[in-house]
Amino acid sequence: MTRLSRDVAGPCLAPGGSVVAVGAFDGLHRGHQALLAEVRLRAAALGCAPVVVSFEPLPRAYFSKEPLPRLSSVREKLQGFAAAGMAQVLLLRFNAALAAMSAEDFVRRVLAERLAAREVWVGRDFRYGHKRAGDVALLERMGDELGFTACTMPEVLLDDSRISASRVRLLLGAGEFAGAAALLGRPFVIEGKVEYGNQLGRTLGFPTANIHLRERVSPVQGIFAVRVGLGEGECSWPGVASLGVRPTVNQVSQPLLETHLFDFEGDLYGRRMAVEFVAKLRDEQKFDDLDALKAQMNHDARSAREILGMNPVLARA
Repeated sequence: MTRLSRDVAGPCLAPGGSVVAVGAFDGLHRGHQALLAEVRLRAAALGCAPVVVSFEPLPRAYFSKEPLPRLSSVREKLQGFAAAGMAQVLLLRFNAALAAMSAEDFVRRVLAERLAAREVWVGRDFRYGHKRAGDVALLERMGDELGFTACTMPEVLLDDSRISASRVRLLLGAGEFAGAAALLGRPFVIEGKVEYGNQLGRTLGFPTANIHLRERVSPVQGIFAVRVGLGEGECSWPGVASLGVRPTVNQVSQPLLETHLFDFEGDLYGRRMAVEFVAKLRDEQKFDDLDALKAQMNHDARSAREILGMNPVLARA
């Protein structure tokens, strides 16, 4: 069972010592997965706890003037840590106090005192502390002083390029879902609880299950062929989805993921749903009237059925 803590201050979370991974871990791509696997192996070898330190909001998002697209929600990230076998997650609140903490204080208070680290694993370009003053060299020097070993994870490459969250975001933004899946080690999915909408889609012949993204900024926008997973099931139900602000009718201020499941009957309200993005059909656009919107929705549905290997003749004319 993975335990979750949020604060810098408090008793030691690993009295028997720990092997620690530190990073933002947005998307938990294959590079992150390799790092966490190494931490788990080293913790088993040393007989101590595998621990991960991460941050919410992401430091880049905290300092950025523009919203930062996220590859994973907090819930998805925590689920990934649990699946990777982490015994303890220290998910620090990245706020003004943490941003002002010196690199030396971060090492002493978080890694040494809070986690009793015996090994600390980071990427070779890892920076930390006030104004990003801390680097691997400082971590190595303080490790000698405080009794832990600083370790850097070799880069994980695909097609001779380093796997990174920024590279995944670029591929997703371009609609290259197969390429992004190769970096992530799995298809790109957005999950959430189905909530009530204004039921306009039902009146147009396309009832939708709606997931509100709220403050989360998605790296993808537009109209997509998708596969849907309900509950704990795999993403296997075919559908067509829109992710955006609905510029034609009832425009919303925060992005909304609206998914129409083909040939589905049932009530999804309140259930958790995962939407796997298979192919981008087009960008979101504003139509002159509802008839034009409905005609385009029918066209999108036929296209999605073809992409997903269904019979497009079954789509609504």
